[in-house]
Amino acid sequence: MKKTQSKKTSGLSRRVHFPGDEQRLRWLPVLLDSYAAIDTGVAIAVRGEEKRRKVKLACTKGCGNCCAHQKDLPVYPHEVVGIYWYVSEKMASPLREVLRSRLAGHMPGSACPFLIDHACSIHPIRPIGCRQFNVFGAPCAEGEDPYYTRRHDVLDPLPDYTDRAFAAVLPFYNMKEDDSARAVRLIRSQIMNLQTYDWKKLVALLDQTAAEKKE
Repeated sequence: MKKTQSKKTSGLSRRVHFPGDEQRLRWLPVLLDSYAAIDTGVAIAVRGEEKRRKVKLACTKGCGNCCAHQKDLPVYPHEVVGIYWYVSEKMASPLREVLRSRLAGHMPGSACPFLIDHACSIHPIRPIGCRQFNVFGAPCAEGEDPYYTRRHDVLDPLPDYTDRAFAAVLPFYNMKEDDSARAVRLIRSQIMNLQTYDWKKLVALLDQTAAEKKE
């Protein structure tokens, strides 16, 4: 996995690259472009909010409170495909076996199954909703959803960058940019909840992959 930093977004975000996989999987480059747009928008919004309100971002490495307590984690079909690919092809053992166990036993209402040892096990390919959820001031308390307890501390994503991110994945859905606004609305309408999504097929894929490696 490689990271590059473009001149346009210098100091803001980095686009993750998987050169060989991107040549093989036509949908992967547009997914990574989409995430780069989101990360850039988030970086700009965070910097602007910190300057305007004189507050600091509370989200830090190792803090997985929102991953543990949020009941509604949005995910889209193109993101699910990305997660399947990353987990089955890029994730190394023994983390993959730990995740397989968590996915198999996952129940709605429990912590995000991809949260392992207070860290996101699919961080490079994590969904848009996870990337955009940022809190200022104080970290989330156990069981707290700051969107309801202190909405003013939750980052408001920049709509322009969110729209760019969805427009970037139009090829995944075989949609053209002739009417990008309508196409983006159609993609948004396919939103799902990561917490209630059925991950049994991913578990089966991991079992298949493990069996093939033993042969």
